[in-house]
Amino acid sequence: MMIPAGVAMAATLVLAVWLSRRAESELKVRMPGTDHPPGVDAAAVMNPAAGGKVVPGEGTAAALPGAWPGFRGAGLTGINAEATKLARSWPAGGPRELWAIAAGEGYGGVAVQEGRVYLMDYHQERRVSMLRCLSLADGREIWRYEYPLSVKRNHGMTRTVPTVAGRWVVAMDPKCNVLCVDRETGELRWALNLVREYGATVPPWYTGQCPLVEGDAVILAPGGKDALFLAVSLSTGKPLWTTPNPRGWKMTHASISPVEFAGRRMFVYPASGGVAAAAEKDGALLWETTDWKISIATVPTPLVLPEGRIFLSGGYNAGSVMLQLREQDGRIVTGTLYRLAPEVFGATQHSPLLLDGKIYGIRPNGHFVCLDASGKIRWSSGPAAQFGLGPFLIADGLIFAMNDTGVLSLMELSPDKYVPLAKAQVLKGRESWGPMALVGGRLIVRDLTRVACLDVAAK
Repeated sequence: MMIPAGVAMAATLVLAVWLSRRAESELKVRMPGTDHPPGVDAAAVMNPAAGGKVVPGEGTAAALPGAWPGFRGAGLTGINAEATKLARSWPAGGPRELWAIAAGEGYGGVAVQEGRVYLMDYHQERRVSMLRCLSLADGREIWRYEYPLSVKRNHGMTRTVPTVAGRWVVAMDPKCNVLCVDRETGELRWALNLVREYGATVPPWYTGQCPLVEGDAVILAPGGKDALFLAVSLSTGKPLWTTPNPRGWKMTHASISPVEFAGRRMFVYPASGGVAAAAEKDGALLWETTDWKISIATVPTPLVLPEGRIFLSGGYNAGSVMLQLREQDGRIVTGTLYRLAPEVFGATQHSPLLLDGKIYGIRPNGHFVCLDASGKIRWSSGPAAQFGLGPFLIADGLIFAMNDTGVLSLMELSPDKYVPLAKAQVLKGRESWGPMALVGGRLIVRDLTRVACLDVAAK
């Protein structure tokens, strides 16, 4: 019995010495931001977009006219007001393809400025998020700003459109990282992580919110605990103001719309639990309403009409609603002018367009329709012309509309009847849902994995 007892005493002594040395040499207090692999910058872990690099390409900016500076183009209308005349008929093979590139799975559209095309993209094999700058002339890459980011496939990855403002390009990746780079060189100016810094929750199918730039302010809607809205400096990324979030509403897939009413400029956003507006000056919460919310996915952006009217639409049996703003005792309050059942009008994915008091869009059954401001249907394309969840825009008295399978249709812009002019298979993939851009007679379209530039100018 003496030998086992001695062994036990020796083992106890060795264990005590080992623990004391480990406590002195190995156990350390963990500091926030230090729990990352050796050699990885802590700032890059907290904010992935800050840890990127510029990769130069062989492309050059094109000496071509036209601009489509972000989501829904100039003025956020989805309407191209350029003087370029466009073709009203196409040859048998459709519009000529000028160039095309492969893209990571997604639906993110492009912005165009001074012969450069900007695209938020994702490389699945390398697990890298990228803001790419391409030549409008031939699609060759001029530069890309890339950084590591883990994104799982979930009906595609990218859904946002970059915003070009002066010297800068601002973009948001699928996981709510916002970055601002020099539009000519791609050099990073600043980056934000809306999840870590402002409490945002990444939406179920990743973010579809496109940054809004107003003067020197970038306006975002994190939907965080203390920041329903957020404004940061375009030049520095430093916060200018935040808007309280008393109801705890979350980020949706929609983007922000600026609204002018009663001498006040505000930003309107359909969040997870309702619609809210923040004051341009200081972010004060001007009004909120629960008269409109969608339980599954809020995607379309609010459509702003004159005299304080805001048209909101959605899919998943949501239909549409027309809100009315009015002043009451020095405050702005909201009311509902009317609601439309989904079979009359709703918009599952792309926001409707407004021109001359008429609303144009695609309702959930795939029909292209025109409504007047009272919600009355003026015309429908009918079941013979199906557009699915595809994008559309207006230019030179024409409507360009894409369907799910890459068939592009051309219609006369008419408030009175559906007038089809031409159609052609311009994309060979699937889910041709990316917002289109039109500059100088060049139409940029995309499906799930391909971006193409078409010549739609009149000859």
